[in-house]
Amino acid sequence: MEKKKVVVGMSGGVDSSVAAYLLKEQGYEVIGVTMQLWQGEDSFSEDGCCGLLAVEDARRVAQMLGIPHYVMNFKKEFQQSVVDYFVAEYCAGRTPNPCIACNRYIKWEALLSRSLAIGADYIATGHYARVEKLSNGRYSIRKATTVAKDQTYALYNLTQEQLSRTLFPVGIYEKAQVRQIAEKIGLKVAYKPDSQEICFVPDQDYAGFIERSLGKKLPEGNFVTPEGEIIGKHRGIIHYTVGQRKGLKLSMGYPVFVLAIRPETNEVVIGDGTQVYAKSVLADRLNFMAEAAITDGMRAVGKIRYNHGGAPCCLYQRERDILECVFDEPQRAVTPGQALVLYHGEYVLAGGTII
Repeated sequence: MEKKKVVVGMSGGVDSSVAAYLLKEQGYEVIGVTMQLWQGEDSFSEDGCCGLLAVEDARRVAQMLGIPHYVMNFKKEFQQSVVDYFVAEYCAGRTPNPCIACNRYIKWEALLSRSLAIGADYIATGHYARVEKLSNGRYSIRKATTVAKDQTYALYNLTQEQLSRTLFPVGIYEKAQVRQIAEKIGLKVAYKPDSQEICFVPDQDYAGFIERSLGKKLPEGNFVTPEGEIIGKHRGIIHYTVGQRKGLKLSMGYPVFVLAIRPETNEVVIGDGTQVYAKSVLADRLNFMAEAAITDGMRAVGKIRYNHGGAPCCLYQRERDILECVFDEPQRAVTPGQALVLYHGEYVLAGGTII
């Protein structure tokens, strides 16, 4: 019987390195691939998930495991689907999630296409998640064994075809176990720190990056109350996100927060702590996973950001591509541009972009 061929996206970190090792141990024909997204760009980190040092670390791991390793150039796709999207969303008053876009359009769509072209059956990554085929015939992502590292939120918009071709070897392990496996087989990346920042904005100065990308400084505007009263000047809408409290430099005598961003009038709406909560969330650009559709009143648990614990809610289809999620209790800082990801138990039911 011919061995199944799998392309492993290797970032040079411990998770993807152990993923490649585990698949080889399971009898797969493993090919390591590091995605060249922006290496060589002066403004980007060298040691992020796909930086220059990552390429060298991945190459050394592949050599030690005895598997072939290639670098594939996805700079054009990354610029269009991740960087341009990131800039456009902030300019439109939304707060994007570039890692979700990268997963969907680069690490899966682009990498899977090239992998299939070279005869691979699957692609694999070091994400902490699990893929399962359900009794209804659909594929869904199941939460990882380790709750602290679960990455299903960032994978909600993978398609059924992509899921059918995906392996997550480390999803059944705790992070400490993965590091122990790496140490046991002698990988130097066993205790390499996880990459935390957005890879193409290593200094975390989002506004500076956006203005450099646009080649211009965006105009200042007014801080306003929900009633329209002007209460100060802001530095430009790209400096703010819904729920933000720090850096507003407003002396109101009580804590204030960003409630909304209005790019059409260049205004940032400010309110107190009671006004930053909402029960109802609308989302578009929907992707259905465990189910092909939802029925009105369906119960789920909704997450409105990566580090949100999730909260019980009811779902309603408002238009063909708009879903309403009504939480049992108001949720803090529902942020346009972020993902709304819905779960049935441990499985991703569906998700979309908060509008």
